[in-house]
This record gives sequence, C-alpha cells and structure tokens, in this order.
Amino acid sequence: MQPDQTAVAKNRARARVVRRLALGVGGAGAVALVAWAMRPKPLPVELAPVTRGAMTVTVNEDGTTRIKDRYVVSAPLLANVARIELSPGDAVKKGLVLARLLPIEAPLLDTRSRSGAESRVLAASAAERQAHTGIERAKVALELAQKDHDRVLALAQKNAIPAVEVERSEYALRSRREDVASAQLGAAVADHELEVASSALRRTTAAKGGKPGAPGGGEQFEVTSPSDGLVLRVLHKEGVAQPGAPLLEVGDPAALEVVVDILTADAVHVRAGAKVRLERWGGEHALAGHVKSVEPSAFVKLSAMGVEESRVNAVIDLDEPRERWRGLGDGYRLEARIVVWDTADCVKAPEGALFRRDEGWATFVVKGGVAELRRVKLGRRNGDVAEVLEGLAEGDSVVLHPSEKVIEGARVVGY
Repeated sequence: MQPDQTAVAKNRARARVVRRLALGVGGAGAVALVAWAMRPKPLPVELAPVTRGAMTVTVNEDGTTRIKDRYVVSAPLLANVARIELSPGDAVKKGLVLARLLPIEAPLLDTRSRSGAESRVLAASAAERQAHTGIERAKVALELAQKDHDRVLALAQKNAIPAVEVERSEYALRSRREDVASAQLGAAVADHELEVASSALRRTTAAKGGKPGAPGGGEQFEVTSPSDGLVLRVLHKEGVAQPGAPLLEVGDPAALEVVVDILTADAVHVRAGAKVRLERWGGEHALAGHVKSVEPSAFVKLSAMGVEESRVNAVIDLDEPRERWRGLGDGYRLEARIVVWDTADCVKAPEGALFRRDEGWATFVVKGGVAELRRVKLGRRNGDVAEVLEGLAEGDSVVLHPSEKVIEGARVVGY
C-alpha cells in the first residue's frame, strides 16, 4: 500500500472513533438531561428563623369591670316609699337624702317592728365594731408592707435581689394602702347603717308612745347615702317596701377593678402582683394592671362549646391614672392578658413549625435545600412561639406547617 493511502485509512479510522465517542457522549448527555428533567422538583415550603430574645407567657381571658365598694341602700322599716327621683348615673354625696319613707295605713311601726329594729341596731353595732377593727388590721398590714418594702429597697441598692422583687414589693405596698382606704370606707358605711338602725328604733319607740308616726301624721323617714359616688341602680322606685328591701345601689366609679374568670389549671400559675395588660376595652391604648388576688373558691361554668369548666375569679387592680380609663364603668367587658412567666433571653421557635413525634417534639430544619428531621426539647409555650431548650440554635431555618410530603432528606425550596 502506498504511503498516502495508509494515511487516508488512518484518518478514516480516527474519524470513526471520534464519531463513536461523540455519539456516546451525546447519548450520555441526553440520558443525564432526561434524568435531571424527570427528577422530583423541590417542595415549596414556608420557612421561619429560630431567634433569641425576650419571651412572655400569658393567660388570656375576657373580664368585666366592677366597682370595688358598692352599697345597697335598703329600707329599715315597713313603709310606703315616696317616688325616688334619682336615676342611674346621678351623683350623690354622703348624707344626701336618697328616699323618703311614709306611713302606710297601718301604723308605721308596731311592737313587732320595734323588736326587729332592736335586732338591727345590735347587728349594725357589731358590724361597726368589726369594720373599725378591720381598719386597725389593715393599718398593721400596711406598716408591715412598708417595712418589707424598705428592706427590699435596701437590698436592691446593693444589687442583692432582682428588680422583679422590687416590683412585687411595690404592688404589695399599694395593695395594703388600698385595703386601708377600703376598710375606712367600709367603717363609714357601718357607722351610717348603725345611725339608720338607731333612728328606726327611736321612731319605733315614738310610735309605741303614741307620738309622731300614727296614721295620718306627717312623719317621714329619710334614707340617706352612706358615701359619695353615683347611683348605679334604682331597685325600688316607689310603693310599699318591707324591712330590708333594697332601694338603690350606690358606688364610686373611681374605685374600679377588673374580674377575670380563668381556668383553675391556669390559676395555679397566677400569682398576686403579676403584671396584666388590658386590651379591647374601647380606648386607643392598652391599660396596665396587676393581679390583686385569686379567689380561693372555684365555680363551674359552661363554655361556648357546652363543656363544663372549673373556673376561678382573678381580681385585677388598674395601675393607670383614672384620666386614661375614665370612660370605663361598672360591668364593662375587656380582654386581659395575665403574665405568668417571662424572660429576657431564650431561644425560641414558631409553634407552627413544631409537631409531636413519639413522646416528644420535632421539627424540620432546612440546610442546603434539604429537610432534616430534628428532635427538640421545649420549655414554655405561649401559642405563638415556644422556648427551645435543646435541638435548635439561633439562626436555624425551620419549616412552618410541614405537609405529609416533607420527609427526612426531601429537597425543599423556601419562600
């Protein structure tokens, strides 16, 4: 074979090899392209970060306002009540005449009425002594709270106790002061009741002796207000009233508190002095308050679903000046958020990213576009976020509300 023919043959063989390689590479590329096109697409998921910061756990329930010191003014005698001209909302002063009792056809007071009047005097006298004793007891409690507060302030200046202890001491001192004021008002009302009962007894004695009070006489018995405030309700507008029948209800709207009925399971975590945020009461801003007390006795109440629930009342005092809540009245509805736990620093994750797994909790953490199942240990929860004790770190991305398609190792893309 001639040299040029040999070269041509070699070139043809080389070309055949190149074509075969090209066809092989092209086929492999096509297969790879088809495989890449047919592989599962990443699942779109909603991602949320794990953060570090402050966290608060609250008990949220509806509540109603009520006047602290309210008094039902009753008729001390069997008599005919002249038409009461006062209406709910009218301002009254201590000693103002609220109602006038007039004689009825029978004598206004008889022997049996006198005996009842004497009993009421004795009861009113005992109530008066008890009320004045309550003042002394409240003053002693106030002195003790003041001494405790002074000691707390001294320790706080040395940074020996946390700031929350100072706040609790201030709440306790404020509550004791309010208890003294309430006890003094209660004593004033007890004095008034004793005066009314004594006056009724004097009228009984006068009637028995044939003095003013006989039928046809012009005698009137005036029922006066025991304290300053407003007329809340008129319970008996006019007509014959039996002894002890309620006539009006009087109270001071400046002394307002909030009553919130909470589940007993939540009540065990609520402490006196706990901070409270009052919302949706009609004003532009939320109101601050604190828990004064949790009543010791629970009651059963039907829920909106018709389920019987054991509940107990938490009594809340307002910390805001009255100018901020002047529009509130007795029996107004609002929403209360009672703080049962808070911290300034913790790792927290959205509750929507957490789900039960076996006996614990788990979540999906996304790293490099792949979902990784991570078991976690939780602390407190507030409905929005949960405190993470183990399993997650600040900056991790977790899947919110993962569907059944999100499994260990699944490719995901966040939005």
